[in-house]
This record gives sequence, C-alpha cells and structure tokens, in this order.
Amino acid sequence: MKDKHLPPLRAAHQVQLLQGGQALFPEMVRFIARSVHEIRIETYIFHFDASGEQVAGALVQAAQRGVAVYLVMDGVGTPAVPKEWARRFDEAGVHWHIFLPLGSLGLLIPSRWRRLHRKLCVIDGQVAFCGGINVLDDWFDPNHGALSAPRFDFAVRVNGPLVRSVHEVMVQFWWRLQAVRDAKNVDLAASWRDLEEAVRLALQAEGGHGKGYGLPASGSTRAALLLRDNLRHRSRIERAYRKAIGEAHEEIIIANAYFQPGRKLRQALIHAAQRGVRVRLLLQGRYEYFMQYHAVRMVYGVLLRAGIEIYEYEPSFLHAKVAVIDRRWATVGSSNLEPLSLLLAREANVVVVDEHFARELRARLVHAMEHEGRRVDPAAYAHRPWQQRLLDRLAFGLMRVMIFLHGKRY
Repeated sequence: MKDKHLPPLRAAHQVQLLQGGQALFPEMVRFIARSVHEIRIETYIFHFDASGEQVAGALVQAAQRGVAVYLVMDGVGTPAVPKEWARRFDEAGVHWHIFLPLGSLGLLIPSRWRRLHRKLCVIDGQVAFCGGINVLDDWFDPNHGALSAPRFDFAVRVNGPLVRSVHEVMVQFWWRLQAVRDAKNVDLAASWRDLEEAVRLALQAEGGHGKGYGLPASGSTRAALLLRDNLRHRSRIERAYRKAIGEAHEEIIIANAYFQPGRKLRQALIHAAQRGVRVRLLLQGRYEYFMQYHAVRMVYGVLLRAGIEIYEYEPSFLHAKVAVIDRRWATVGSSNLEPLSLLLAREANVVVVDEHFARELRARLVHAMEHEGRRVDPAAYAHRPWQQRLLDRLAFGLMRVMIFLHGKRY
C-alpha cells in the first residue's frame, strides 16, 4: 500500500553495502580522485585522524585541480577544524562550513539541539554515499579514546536516479547556509542540468575516455531517499519504519545505536510480534552516554513481554542505524530511533528493496547478534538492582523533559 507521505521507490539503482570506515573511506577517496566537476559532503563528525586526513587530503587535491568542493560539518560533532587543515582547505579553494556553532552558552539553548546528523556525499552527480558513518577512524572514539574493536556501522554507495535527489537536497541546504533568502526558490532542476553538462564536457575534453567512474549504466534495485529536517518531513523516517513493520510477515531485524522508540513505534513492534513475526533488536551494549544508555532500558520490559528478542552488542560501540524486514526491505542511514534524533536532527536514510542486498545486510546483523551480542534475559532484567532501575527512570524522565521543552508529546 502506498503512503503519500513517503517518496516512491524507484528502480534502476545499483546499491553496495559498506561496513565501517575501513570500507567506506577508500571507496569515497577513489571516486573523489576521479571527480571532474563537483563534490559535496555533509557529516556530523569530521575528525582529522589518519582516516579523516585521508579524506581531507583527497578533497584538497580535487579542489587544486579545479573541482568545486563543498563540505559541511556539524558544530557539536566538529566544533573546530585544525588550523593547519583550515589553511589547506582555504588555499586549495575548498568551500567549508560549520553548521550552527554552539557559542558560549552551548546546548543550554534548546534551539541549539537541532543538529546536522546526516552523512551524505555526492560526486559529480554520478555516485552518492549515505549511512551512519562519520569521518572518523573505526578504532577511535572522541570521548573514549582508542577502541578494543572497530565501531559497528554501515553506509551504502548508490548510483541511479536517487543520486539526483541527494544532490538536490545538498545544493539547497548549502544555499540556506549561505543565508540566501530565496534559497527555497533555487532552481534545482537547472542546477542538475548544469552539473550533467559540465561533467559531460569535462570527460569529453579528456578524449571521451578519461578516468571514468567504473559504474554500471543502471541496475535493478528499487530505492528511495528518506530525509528528516527541522521544517518538513518530521516523521518521514519513522513513518517508513512503521509502514514496513506493519507489513512484515516473517521477520524484523533492527540494529540501532540509540534506541528509544516512541509510543507508535513501540506498538508497531509489539503488534508485529503478537501476530507471529520474529522481532530481533541489536542495541548498544556498552556505556556511552548516560541518557541514551539508561533511557532505553525503561522500555525493555514491555518489549520482552511481547516476545521481542533484544541483543546488546558488546565488542565495541554499536553506531549502526539499519534494519532488514522479511529479507527484502532494508534501510541504512543516520537516524536513530529515539525522539531527539527523530524530532530535532537533520537525518538521511536510504530504503532499499532488493533480496540480494537485504540478504547481505541480514547476514552481518545475524552474525553480530549470535557471535558478538548478549541476549537480554527477561528474568534477569525484571530483577535488576534498584540502583539500575533508578538510573533508568531518571534518564527516561530527562528525555521526556527535553522533548516537552520543544512542545512535543512523547
């Protein structure tokens, strides 16, 4: 059944699953090195470690050969760019911007909670990347230092009609950041045509052979881009989850770093389990932040009583925001299933309907649950210490207060 609030799934895509920065960054750098006209990147964290410097260096080299490079980083995830890299960006002609810097009062101002959390990249209108992976080494965390195992996260590389959607949203966002009053009236169709023509001419100037992109002309996978921002589409990503969950017949697997589902999403999962669908959740098992760690445990009880299986990932930090339903429908993106992400952050997910892609993602999630996750025992959860219960209630209450300050019901 179609939902008028969701973008239609379009065919003719090729979608590649990428696990971790170790798979994503070399792929991004490979296409950045082949770029001839334009590169756009948005990320929450751009950390100038070895991995970040690899990407940053590729952007500088592209700009030096005349490619237009646009880079946007979030002001919480990336409060500052090192002076040396800021100089190199400026000298090369990289256009870079830090979104909504915190200022002296930081997050004390509720409006500052609205963050750029999506991770998007589009190169020459030929290929796009989307997922949950920041420009950050898999083995390092800015708050916890070196990790004993790589962070668990995913992204996708896409070529096909969806690339144009990614390009349009990134162009429009850049113009809004430049304080252009009529940014909403930017001619996105003309911008896309100009890009296509510029890339065609650049490749033609290289004798029609050039470096090329190594991409097939088309594919058979259906896909769609889901966006959430502070002005429109506030419930689009959650709505897509609820629709897929509501139509599930056999199996639901969700891996989500910060999982605190609202009432409608909880009910959708519970109803699915009650009608015989096997529901498995892979969630954060290591302590990262007080509120995200404890608040979710307040809803474990109702989910476990419905027969939902919960696994906590323990080798390292789980940062994935992915799902596979009925071995056919899948999503990979940046959106956590908790109210602060669903209400306050700019997010981007790709939905993929393809049995081969879903099978690959499912295999990795099942392996993580069975070999790297600890299944939550309902009896042990019910008898957890009172101190644990108190912290869980406190975190859950704090979450509700923060949402209330934004006039939302949770």
